[in-house]
Amino acid sequence: MKPSIKKLVTAVSASVALMAAGQAAAEIKIGVAGPITGPVAQYGDMQFSGTRMAIERINAAGGVMGEQLVAVEVDDVCDPKQAVTVANRLVNQGVQYVVGHLCSSSTQPASDIYEDEGILMITPAATSPEITQRGYELVFRTIGLDSMQGPVAANYIASKNPERVAVIHDKQQYGEGIATAVRDTLAEAGIEIALFEGVTAGDKDFSSLVTKIKQANVEYVYFGGYHPELGLILRQARQADVDARFMGPEGVGNNDINTIAGDAAEGLLVTLPPSFDEKEENQELVAAFAEKGEDPSGPFVLPAYTAVQLIAEGIVKADSKDPYEVAKALRSGSFETPIGTVQYDKAGDLEEFEFVVYEWHADGSKTPAN
Repeated sequence: MKPSIKKLVTAVSASVALMAAGQAAAEIKIGVAGPITGPVAQYGDMQFSGTRMAIERINAAGGVMGEQLVAVEVDDVCDPKQAVTVANRLVNQGVQYVVGHLCSSSTQPASDIYEDEGILMITPAATSPEITQRGYELVFRTIGLDSMQGPVAANYIASKNPERVAVIHDKQQYGEGIATAVRDTLAEAGIEIALFEGVTAGDKDFSSLVTKIKQANVEYVYFGGYHPELGLILRQARQADVDARFMGPEGVGNNDINTIAGDAAEGLLVTLPPSFDEKEENQELVAAFAEKGEDPSGPFVLPAYTAVQLIAEGIVKADSKDPYEVAKALRSGSFETPIGTVQYDKAGDLEEFEFVVYEWHADGSKTPAN
């Protein structure tokens, strides 16, 4: 190769390398980890919808400190082993921030990896208190805890003065954790727990459980877990003429429970975050979702949006992209978001969060419970 040509190639290569470095420096990667496939993918749809909207709007407004946000989306199927796999994948891709995971059982093992690797994580959906009880610096959430939600459900049931209640769970971290909180609060109120039992997630035949519920002669049945199992339990209980009132957490508040349970979903009681999409100050944002043909009313949509917003505002407040500096900024600040004013405690939990009891209807709508 002639010297002049060699110099030209070298110069072009250096220019390309500098351009590539500049392009990389102009991006802030945010991992978005949740169920794209699997039995609770509907909740993942809410999470991904919220994060995509936030990233799109922040980038349209100029990005963060002049840099664009880029989503790196991964599917953990709400499975703990897969969550570890995708967490390591995000590490290898140089991600410094993660919105997710969604299921508590996936969030906890993934958060171990993020903490070790210096990655800041904000989950918009995982409610198990254990996730933030380990003293981690980089773990946050934009939803309340089972220790908040469980008592709301239990106190509602107790206000109806039942004599006997059954509490069922799916043996998973989220389901069993919130069911235990409900059981303990009911017991403190002097309500007899006639049945406290676990079922296996993924099972289809709950006839044995339904028989036990009927024989226990309970007035309320609380279920800790997700909608695929409760939908089947509701349908099979209706077929067996069980007349107890059923109740569950935000993990069952999904329109697909109507597809599974049919008319048996009517009157189901559900604890959910407030309807953030109905807040007056969120109507411009709600209209932006409507323009894209998306529904912002799901319980995890605006908490996921808020998680991205907090990452962006935390970077600006810290004047740094260092996750540790951003974590300090989040703990020391107060932020106005679509879910309200956000302030964090030392553990990375919200100082305040409200759960509301709703009555679910067979057409998929909900109304505040009396």
